[in-house]
Amino acid sequence: MFKPYLSPYLKLCLIVPIAFLITSCGQGESNVESGNRLGIAHIGNGAEPQGMDPHVVTGVPESNIINAIFEGLVYKDASTLEVQPGVAESWEISDDGRIYTFNIRRDAKWSNGDSLTAQDFVWSWWRGLQPALGSQYVFMFFPIKNAEAFFRGEVTDFDKVGVKAIDDYTLQVELNNPTPYFLQLMDHYSTFPVHRATIEKFGEAWESYTGWTRPQNIVSNGPFKMDSWQLNRNVKVSPNPHYWDHDRIKLNGIVFYSTELSTTEERMFRAGQLHYTNESLIDRIPYYRENYPERLQIAPYVGTYLYRLNTEVEGLDDPRVRRALAMTIDRDRLVTNVLNDIFTPAYSITPPGLLGYQPPKLFDYDPEGARTLLAEAGYPNGEGFPSFELQYNTSEQHRKVAIAVQQMWNKELNIQVNLQNKDWKVYLDDENTGNFQISRGGWIADYVDPNSFLDLWITGSELNRTNWGNSEYDELVLRTAPEAKTREERFAAFYEAESIILKDMPFIPIYTYSSHHFRHPSLIGLPPNLMNFYNFRDVWLDPDWEQKLNAKRAAAVSSSSGGAQ
Repeated sequence: MFKPYLSPYLKLCLIVPIAFLITSCGQGESNVESGNRLGIAHIGNGAEPQGMDPHVVTGVPESNIINAIFEGLVYKDASTLEVQPGVAESWEISDDGRIYTFNIRRDAKWSNGDSLTAQDFVWSWWRGLQPALGSQYVFMFFPIKNAEAFFRGEVTDFDKVGVKAIDDYTLQVELNNPTPYFLQLMDHYSTFPVHRATIEKFGEAWESYTGWTRPQNIVSNGPFKMDSWQLNRNVKVSPNPHYWDHDRIKLNGIVFYSTELSTTEERMFRAGQLHYTNESLIDRIPYYRENYPERLQIAPYVGTYLYRLNTEVEGLDDPRVRRALAMTIDRDRLVTNVLNDIFTPAYSITPPGLLGYQPPKLFDYDPEGARTLLAEAGYPNGEGFPSFELQYNTSEQHRKVAIAVQQMWNKELNIQVNLQNKDWKVYLDDENTGNFQISRGGWIADYVDPNSFLDLWITGSELNRTNWGNSEYDELVLRTAPEAKTREERFAAFYEAESIILKDMPFIPIYTYSSHHFRHPSLIGLPPNLMNFYNFRDVWLDPDWEQKLNAKRAAAVSSSSGGAQ
C-alpha cells in the first residue's frame, strides 16, 4: 500500500519557508550543525548547472545532481566502481558478448508514481539519437547495432537499431561487437531513461532546455527528486518515495550549492556551511594537511587537464606551432610551484596505467626544440605570430594555471597570450560553437577504459570541439579496436591512434587530475574513487562524529606513546 509521503523539509520544519532552510530551522546553527540534526547534507557543486536533461548536459556539476535524481539500468558502487543492478534487477549476456537482455524491476517507478518499463528505455534512446537534440554524448550509443547509422540518417527505421522491448519488463540490446565496457555505459547519464509524457507536454522530443526540467515539472526515477532550483544559489533534493530501494536512503535531503570560486567555497566550509566542497582551495591544502588532516580528502582521479586548440585559427592551424606550445609548458614546475604537488604531469590524453594500458610519450619539456618548430612554421622568435586568447571558466585554480602558462609561452616563444575568464554557461557555449582560440578543458573518464578518452576526438564528435579530424585515427578507434580479438590487439590500436593525435596536437595535455575535497568528518559514505563518483544512496550524517574523532585521536596518541616506550 502506498503511504502518503511528506517532504522532509516540510516534515521537519513546517512553519519555515523552504528558502530559509539554507541555514536551518534552528537559530544560530550552521548548515553543518542543522544538517547533522536533520539529516540534510550540504554539498559544494562548482558552477551553476547548465541544465538537468540527462541527454543534453555534459558537465560534472550537472552530473552530480542528475545521478541523484535519475537512474539507469545499472549504477556504480562508490567504493569499488563495480556495476550494480539499478532499474534492471538482472541481465544475461550471450555467449558471443553481443546480446544483452535486461530484466526490468517490476517495482521500478517514476517519481510521479508511473510504472517504468522497457519501452521507456527504447523511447529514451530513440530521443538521445535524434540529431536535432544535439546530444554531445551520442557516441555512447554507437556500440549498439545500427545506432550510429540511425543517428547519421543512413538507417531511418528505428526498429533496425539493436534495442527492443521484448515485453514491459524485458529489454534486449544487440551490439555491433563485444564491448567490454558496455555495462559501464549503462550507468552514464546519457543512457538514462526520461519520462516521455512530461517531455512531450513541454515541447518536441528533440527540443533541448524546455520547461520539463523545471522543479515543478520534472519527473525522474532516481533515489532522490528535485524540490527546488534557485539559480546561482542551490538545488535541493529529497528522497523519492517511489524509488524501488527507497528504504535504503539515509539522508532526508541534499542541498547542492553553486560555488564557482574555491576561495568562497573554502570560507563556507570553514564557517560550517558545507559538509563537502566541490574541490579544495589548493593554497590552503598545506594548512589542512598540518592542522585538520581528517578534513582533507585527496585521491587519484581518472582525468586529464588540457587546453583545446582551435585548429582553424591562424597560427594554431599548424601542428608545429601546436607542438611548440606543448613543449614549452614546464609541467613539473607548474605542478610543484602552482598546484602544491597534488597532480601529476601529463603527456598524453589517457592517464598511464589505465587497465594496464600505457600511452605513448612523444614530447617533453623542450624550449629549444619548440623554438625550432616555431621558426620552421614561419615565426622565428615569435615574430609575426598573431596574438591570441586563452579562455577558462571561473576558478582560482584555472586562473593560476593560465597565468603560469601565459608567462612560459611569452618567455620561451616570445608570443602574446591574453586571458579570458568566463562563467560556466558562457564558457560552454563558446566551446560548443567554436568561439575560442585556446580553451581550458578537462576530461574525466565516463567509464574505466582508455576508450573513454580516445573516442572523444573522432571526427565530428560534439565533444571534440577542436575542428581536428583524422580518418586513420577514426578507423583505429571506431573499427580496429572494437573488432580486436585480444586485449593486446585492442591496446595496440589505441597506442597507434594516440600516437597520431599527439603528433597533430589538437589539444595540449597538462596534468593528470587528483580529486581533492574538504570533507566534514560527520559526512559518511563518500569514499574516494578513481572517477570521483558520488553515490548518494549510501551517504549519511553521523551526529556522533565528534566523539568518535576524539576517541580516534586519543587512541592514536596512546599507540604512539606506547611505541616510544
